[in-house]
Parts: sequence; structure tokens; C-alpha cells
Amino acid sequence: MRRQQGMRLDERYVPYLQMAELYHLARLNDRWFRLDEPLVSAFLERWRPETHTFHMPFGECTITLQDVAYQLGLPVDGHYVSGCLTDFHELLGVLPPPSQIQKFAVNCTWFQETFGECPDGADEETVRRFSRAYIMMLLGTQLFADKSDNRIYIRWLPYVARLEEMSGYSWGSAALVWLYRCMCRVANRYVVKLVGPLQLLQFWIFWRFPGFRPARWSGYNPSVSEKGPRVQMTRLRIDVLQARDFIWMPNSTPEVVQVVHPEVLESRHTTLWRCVTSLIYFAVVEWHQVDRVLPQFGGLYRLARVPP
Repeated sequence: MRRQQGMRLDERYVPYLQMAELYHLARLNDRWFRLDEPLVSAFLERWRPETHTFHMPFGECTITLQDVAYQLGLPVDGHYVSGCLTDFHELLGVLPPPSQIQKFAVNCTWFQETFGECPDGADEETVRRFSRAYIMMLLGTQLFADKSDNRIYIRWLPYVARLEEMSGYSWGSAALVWLYRCMCRVANRYVVKLVGPLQLLQFWIFWRFPGFRPARWSGYNPSVSEKGPRVQMTRLRIDVLQARDFIWMPNSTPEVVQVVHPEVLESRHTTLWRCVTSLIYFAVVEWHQVDRVLPQFGGLYRLARVPP
């Protein structure tokens, strides 16, 4: 997972990012830590596509809309993210050359070279265009990365076209459903490359499993050598996990509540955290099956009935 190289967060973009409710994500962009692939790989082996949960020795657990809201600060209430294309030139003021276009995507390099620095003294419309480009890079590199790792999809244009309305969409559920889909793909033993918002997954592991949490999150830089032995060691540690090794409700502590934006805790959001519903991101649809992880919301597991 990389930072937005070549796309510095200009202070002039901040009002538009706040308008779109993506400013917290933009700030996190400067604080991402390196992905620990052996750790994430070992946990993904416990992922079950049919339930969208991790099957652990102590039971099931999963990443929910609540985790997305707390960790990424993204709105989870709103319209689903899906739609049609909009004119590229009208919104960004320039067309990419044919050599930089791949089907319905544009190379990241072109975006970085074209919109890397907003000119000094730029008028409001120019700043707005550069803000749109920054948001598209933010979506493409931090939330909806795919296996190419080098493309920005133009399907987000209808949303950046109306920055005033972006906050009305459920970007949190879109990020979560994309993570679900990517984890379901990796569950296929013939798929080896990890993609998607994996920083969200790693955040969740650190937050819920203190035993795997580094002493310092900031600047976390795991070893890139001996991946095989590290995956095996992590598997063994997961095999002996017990319920006490998992923090069921970390977001309810006073320390967390004090620093969370009050809007996150409004009932229109918290009600959705507990909903069993479909999550939609364009053609991707997956289920949010929180009824399988009720202890994460203060409930109890439903015990299976043993036949006589």
C-alpha cells in the first residue's frame, strides 16, 4: 500500500475534502504504515467467503461498517456508489493522451505528472479541478486499488463532478464491500496477489488483536525477508487464539469515544452498523453479515442446536 506519491495535500484542497467528508482519509494518507504481508496473508487464510467472517478458534469475527467508520472516518449512511460516466475534459480541464488510457482507466503516472502541484495563484475553478484529481487519486490508491496498482478509474467522475454531493454517498460501505470482494478472491488458492484497502484490514488486526499489535504504529516497517517462515509462525499463533485475545468492543472505551467525531456516533450511522444488508459498489455486491458476530456489538452468539 503506497502513499499518493506526487500528489501532495495542498491546503487549498481541504475545503473540498471536508465537503466530500474525505478529509480524515486524506490525513491518514500521510500516516500509512507498510503493509505486513505475512501477517495479512495468515489472517486471510481464516476468511470464509460464504459468511464474510474470519473463522477463529474462539468463533467468528469480521470487519464491519463500524470499523470502517471509526478507522477511516468515512460516511456509511447514504446512497450506494454506482452510476454512469461523465465528460472527462469538462471536469478536469484536460484529456489524457491515448497512450495513458487503458479501457476505462487512466495511468497513475499521468495523474501525478499533470496534477501533482496546483499552481500558485490558481483561480477557484483550477483549484477545484486539482481537488477533483486529488480525490480520484485518493480513491484509487487508498480505497479501491486493484491488481494493476497503477490505474485510476474514470467511473468516479460523476461523484467528483458534484463535490457538494459526495458526502451523500456511502463511501464507507463501498470500501468495505471492495475489501470483502478482494478477500474472497484471495481465498481462491490460485489467486496470490493481495489487493484492495488492505491497510483497513491491518488496522483492524492491530486494533482487535493486541497480541499482533506493534509497539509503535507510526512508522511501522515490518521485515520483507523470510515471508514464508513468518506466515507459518503467524498461523501457529492464530491457531492458539482464545476469546480473551480478541477485543470485542474496542470502540466503546472512553479514550476512543473522546476523540471520535460526534457525527460518527449519530443514530443514523450506528443503526446501520448492526444491519444485515447488502453492500454495493458498482457491480460488486456482498453481504454485511453482522448477525454472525453479535459479540462485537455487545450481543451473544447464537449457539447451534445439537440434534438428539
